[in-house]
Amino acid sequence: MRNTPTIANSLHRRPDMNGQQLLDLYSWEPGVCFRHPAEGVADTAVVKTIHPRTGPAEEVRACRPCVVDMEATRRVRAMELGLQYEPGRAGSPLDGY
Repeated sequence: MRNTPTIANSLHRRPDMNGQQLLDLYSWEPGVCFRHPAEGVADTAVVKTIHPRTGPAEEVRACRPCVVDMEATRRVRAMELGLQYEPGRAGSPLDGY
């Protein structure tokens, strides 16, 4: 089964969501966070899927604190660029950029 970030519904697509509301947009499973793999297995969500030229697709996973941090970075960057921020897409590029 492949986990991908999902947005529950349009009511959740607000830039003013708190940390738990953001986390609720993702599907969580035990895994290793790409930002600090030495810490071992934790609850993680898929934030990106990499498709190498050879071999199978690989999921990039992030833990809860890292997902919240990635969402905050995306929100600030969207504001700087004058783009719309859509929560629930931590590993995705900003639309229109």
